[in-house]
Parts: sequence; C-alpha cells; structure tokens
Amino acid sequence: MSNTPVAVVTGSNKGIGFAIVRALCKQFSGDVYLTSRNIERGKAAVAKLQEEGLKPLFHQLDIDDQQSIQTLRDFLKEKYGGLNVLVNNAGIAFKVADTAPFAVQAEVTMKTNFFATRNVCKELLPLLKPNGRVVNISSMCAISALAKCSQDLQQKFRSDTITEEELVKLMEKFVEDTKKGVHEKEGWPNHAYGVTKIGVTVLSRIQARMLNETRKGDGILLNACCPGWVRTDMAGPRATKSPDEGAETPVYLALLPPGADGPHGQHVSEKKVQKW
Repeated sequence: MSNTPVAVVTGSNKGIGFAIVRALCKQFSGDVYLTSRNIERGKAAVAKLQEEGLKPLFHQLDIDDQQSIQTLRDFLKEKYGGLNVLVNNAGIAFKVADTAPFAVQAEVTMKTNFFATRNVCKELLPLLKPNGRVVNISSMCAISALAKCSQDLQQKFRSDTITEEELVKLMEKFVEDTKKGVHEKEGWPNHAYGVTKIGVTVLSRIQARMLNETRKGDGILLNACCPGWVRTDMAGPRATKSPDEGAETPVYLALLPPGADGPHGQHVSEKKVQKW
C-alpha cells in the first residue's frame, strides 16, 4: 500500500475539472487522478497534461453508475488506504436553447448533479484521511435560485438542522412538482440547474456538520464553491473566466493547509465565504 497522498477530481477530462487537475499536478504533493466516464477521452486528457510535463494518473469514473463509484472506492482503499483530496466537479447543465421539456431537464440534471454527487460522497467520504479536503463544485446559480424560492423553502434550505433525508425529499419533490407542472405554485424557481446546486450547497453544509460530529479531531474541511462564470462547453464562449481562473477557488479549498480550521461547511466564491 502506498503512503503517497492522493487527490481525485470527478468529471475532469475537460473544462474546470481538467484545469483543477492541471493546478493540483503543480501544487499537490501526491498522486492526482483525472477521472472521466469515457476512458478514451480521459486518457487523451491525461496525455495532453503529460505533454505539459505534468504527471496525472487516470481512473474511469461515471458518477451516474454506482458500480463505477464502488470500483474507484475499492481501488483507493487498496492502493492508498484512503483519500486525501476529493473534488466533486462532475455535473451537467442543459443549454438554454434545449427543447427538452422542463420536467425532463429537472430530472436528468438532478440525477447527476445532486444524487450522483451524493452517491460519490457516500462511498468516498468514509475513506478521508485526517486533514482531508473535500470540495463540492456548486454555483452562484445556487444563491440566485435560493433567492427565487418561496420563504418557506428558503427557511428549510438555510436551516442549520436540516437532515440529509429532508434534503433528499425536497430535491425529489422539486422533480415531482415539475412533472405535475406545479413547481412554481409550490414555491420553486424556474431554474433546474440552480435548484440542483442548492442541493449541492446544502448537502455540503450537512456533510460538514456530520464530520464535526463523527470525526471531530481529524481536521477534515469540506466546502461547496462557485468557480465563477467560466468558458467551458457548459457555460459557452462568452463567459468571463478561463478554466484555469475558474479552478483557483476549488484548488485553494483543496489545498487548505493542515491545521487550518476553516472555511468548513461554507459556500465559497473568489476564495471568500458567501452568505448563504
């Protein structure tokens, strides 16, 4: 078993994830795993970074596939005895022009951005070593979507005592409400991606609270963050930041020094804690 520290970035064959891997290869003293659903694309991304003189490693990971998550979990356990840094970057967004019905967009986006990210956390958070770092990529859309929720929903999402089960029920309810065509009446915004990212931020707050209860002395820090508006396939070419600029806040959180006591359980943007 290797004593080398290890970092994993989900969905990292392109865009912000790829830029995060590039930065970690330069700044993290350990093995950095670029992961992607598609093995060819993942290996091509690794080769591209190798041309820059960097040494990422590759592991297949489809966060929508439970078996794939468990395979990665077993590999990390066996080879490294755990995990030091996890960046949950994998996610999807429909284009504005997409003609798929809103209910379909809501269900598909929620499945990957919230439920699959939660599945990754379920399998990999128990592997975290002391001083481990977890970064869940959220979005400023979470804050704007939260502001458009009903007062009742805002109260629930801002609660310091909301449980994971309650959050899961709310995310399921959003999808159900879109199918019934009553989501606006029920206090939801017309923004499926934004609601999924509310889920990611609130999940991060809950996970940080659980870590405080179960692993108090281990110095693990877990946060959600917004990379900003980044020029990727997802956000389009008009966005204001390059992927490398978008990677700055996630990498800052991934590399918080041992002994740091925060941020933890926060929504961070431009390396600053945002009011939730």
